[in-house]
Amino acid sequence: MRKVYNFSAGPGMLPEEVMVTAKEEMLDWHGTGSSIMELGHRGLDFATIIKETEADLRELMNIPRNYKVLFVTGGATAQFAMVPMNLMSDKKRADYVVTGVWGKKAMEEAMRFGDIEMAAQSAHRNHLLAAPLQEEWDLRDGIDYIHYVANETIDGLEFNFVPNITEVPLVCDMSSMILSRPVDVSKYGLIYAGAQKNMGQAGITVVIIRDDLIKTPVFLTPTLYQYQTHAVHHSLYNTPPTYSWYMLGLVLKWVKRHGGIPAFYEINKRKAKKLYDTIDASHGFYECRIHPSSRSLMNVIFGLPTDELDDLFVSEAAKQGLTNLKGHRAVGGIRASIYNAMPEAGVDALVKFMQEFAAKYAKG
Repeated sequence: MRKVYNFSAGPGMLPEEVMVTAKEEMLDWHGTGSSIMELGHRGLDFATIIKETEADLRELMNIPRNYKVLFVTGGATAQFAMVPMNLMSDKKRADYVVTGVWGKKAMEEAMRFGDIEMAAQSAHRNHLLAAPLQEEWDLRDGIDYIHYVANETIDGLEFNFVPNITEVPLVCDMSSMILSRPVDVSKYGLIYAGAQKNMGQAGITVVIIRDDLIKTPVFLTPTLYQYQTHAVHHSLYNTPPTYSWYMLGLVLKWVKRHGGIPAFYEINKRKAKKLYDTIDASHGFYECRIHPSSRSLMNVIFGLPTDELDDLFVSEAAKQGLTNLKGHRAVGGIRASIYNAMPEAGVDALVKFMQEFAAKYAKG
């Protein structure tokens, strides 16, 4: 049994069932006498993992047949460059919607390759930060694609709607919310997500791309940064992070065993509601500056009246087995990441601690 509840934003908490299986199979994977880390990525044994991982992801997300599923390295950050290098045509124009740190980084990287403009950004609604409504997006004609981040891990802001874009490909970074709620893949041209938050271990990234978008990239794009390279070679052009791929496969099977994405969505809504209700009922001792319409299900961000209380909260929580609650250095405060692997009991323990801490330190 775990001794702590790990609220880290990434690498995030992994399901205990998955960790137990990985431990049991560490020295001898399925009677081979070898660890999965020692098996060749082109051999018949690892081919089983490749086949089952893609099949399980396709089943869980209901991925249409005209989409390729690629398993690549470099994290979501590499996709900030791969997207423009592979999706830009001779026009080399794209629009970005920016609602936080990662959206801004993605846009700045894309500027190296073409004419990039910000179509919309988060703004205050009733004095609280919110994602821009689609009617507020200022999209240009003649662009190659539109990019946005579904859930901003650092800022705690999530889109509660899927943009209705049909004229050009819709591209989305889903790193911190993939598998947490149902997604209609057919509404997107390309989805990418690093595994280390909600799908498994750091080191592997999933790219779900519509077939027609796999084309000749911009001139001088490195071979390893071309989607067509990974599609043609079935994600085996170079040696992949085999153990991360294996862990991703274990997590997907765990999600399937526990009811699939719809079941986790219901649990995730319940977990997040408990935390936000506690914040809202604290009479201002805890403050969430995100508008209720845009509050993240995965990364609950809040602050206390002073930086000193923030630090005390983090240290006292750790003593209670509630770890990695310190907010990102860019925004400070407290961040509770409650991905699929965080059991509801962990959220209940955090709520209890928050109530006791507020009773002890709130003035008046």
